Amino acid sequence: MTAYLGIDLAWGERQPTGLAVLDDDARLVHVSAVRTDEQILAALEPWLGPDCVAGIDAPLVVTNPTGSRPAERALSKDFRRYEAGTHPSNTGKPEFRDGLTRGARVCALLGLEVHRTGIEVYPHAATVALFGLDKTLKYKAKPGRDLESLRGELLRLFDLVETVVSVDEAWAGLRSDVMAATRKSQLRVVEDQVDAVVCAYVVWFAARHPDRVTTYGDDETGLIVTPSLGRHDPVRAAVQAYAERHDELVGAAEAAVALVRDILDEAGVNYLTVEGRAKAVASFAEKAARTEGGRPLYPDPLRDIGDQLGLRVLTYVRDDVEAVAALLATQLTVLDDRDLGEITASQGRFGYASRHLQVEVDGRVVQVQLRTVLQHAWAEFEHDIRYKGTVPPEHASEFDRRFTLAAGLLELADQEFAAIRERLRGSTPAERADDDPRIAPSELAAFLAGQYADAGWSRTDHYAWISGLLLELGITTLVELADVLRGVDEDTIHERMAYRYPPAAVRRLDDALLASFGPAYVDLHANAHRRQLLETRLERLSV
Repeated sequence: MTAYLGIDLAWGERQPTGLAVLDDDARLVHVSAVRTDEQILAALEPWLGPDCVAGIDAPLVVTNPTGSRPAERALSKDFRRYEAGTHPSNTGKPEFRDGLTRGARVCALLGLEVHRTGIEVYPHAATVALFGLDKTLKYKAKPGRDLESLRGELLRLFDLVETVVSVDEAWAGLRSDVMAATRKSQLRVVEDQVDAVVCAYVVWFAARHPDRVTTYGDDETGLIVTPSLGRHDPVRAAVQAYAERHDELVGAAEAAVALVRDILDEAGVNYLTVEGRAKAVASFAEKAARTEGGRPLYPDPLRDIGDQLGLRVLTYVRDDVEAVAALLATQLTVLDDRDLGEITASQGRFGYASRHLQVEVDGRVVQVQLRTVLQHAWAEFEHDIRYKGTVPPEHASEFDRRFTLAAGLLELADQEFAAIRERLRGSTPAERADDDPRIAPSELAAFLAGQYADAGWSRTDHYAWISGLLLELGITTLVELADVLRGVDEDTIHERMAYRYPPAAVRRLDDALLASFGPAYVDLHANAHRRQLLETRLERLSV
């Protein structure tokens, strides 16, 4: 494991030096403040060795007698507009007399090679570049800056660092120290340690993204390494990458829609529509840029935004939502399953109701929203009003009350629709009033609800489709169909098909007809498009 050391080195031993260590996964494993060279060695010794590299905020090489080093002039030219220019280093200053620097001395003490494993960095420039700041954060004590302004800026730096580094309890303790500080000097010890974490992250970042850092200066007069300006804004980079692959994602969304429809249709599960989309580039960009409390909601947008590919399945009643969720769980890898309606209800409220699955399709994460048509109507209208319209502040509470009332009424309507459909099970079909020789889909639906009382309802068009198959078989009445089904062993069909999901009514009838008529059923004209599938099923039934 490589250890990434951060040293916010004071130019003399009377002031505190911040120390930090990150591991390969950018996890903070050590943070502290010391003063002397010997204390630096003692604190960092567990991580020293051939596989360590250090980012040091202090000049390592100083040869110029006056002014600034070439590296400082070049970096300041790029970063001065962000108020992140460097202080001049030269041998005319007591700290660098005769070209001797504390930074080089510490490198030698730790067994680091200057410019190779001991690398000069500059936290102010790094934070500007890493986090897309307009100006440097003003957390350093200077005239005119009071305690509260310093505290606020330092806490903002804490928030930013936490978007790229996995922190530990010691870090939480530093945050608490900042909150409790009553003097500026108490912030100083903390800020040095936070700067040290930034130093460590810079060398971690440089090791993984060498094309996204800039090296100023040269070996002879001094080098400074920092993340490059304008090339690594995580939001900008993520949006660009997303835009480049958007056409590919559109195709993936279409394929996912077709797959889910095939799964639902094959099982005979009842649903209204299946729709899908790849998130629009502008929508992705807006979501990627969202923040909360000054922190990005999605530090790594391409990884963290889970609805880049989204599908929505609308059903008629809540039972169908459960059936679709259970079916998809048997056919796809489910990464996450959240019933937001249950969450809302558990809080004693009415409101947004939708079941969200995260599934894997061809190696991609796809968010699948499952809703009844009434739940969808509420969600779409509420979203349109709240997020696309403008709710006057004086009406906000009234709108909340009305949306809650509407949600409660729609939940009641969903329950009544489910009760109505349940009551239809086993009811006597009405007489047909036309000359169509087929069994009417509505009659067939009612008959199958009684025949397969434990099965879910199928799509309306599926009843019409299988009624046509019955006509091809010469079955035109429910009496004739009942005679056929009396000779079918349902238990054997269940055993041999080994359903991984609860088959709906039309699928149950489909398999019963296949078991009863065998190859003659496979050869029906209306089954031409699925001959291979039926032959596979028939083999299982014939074992």
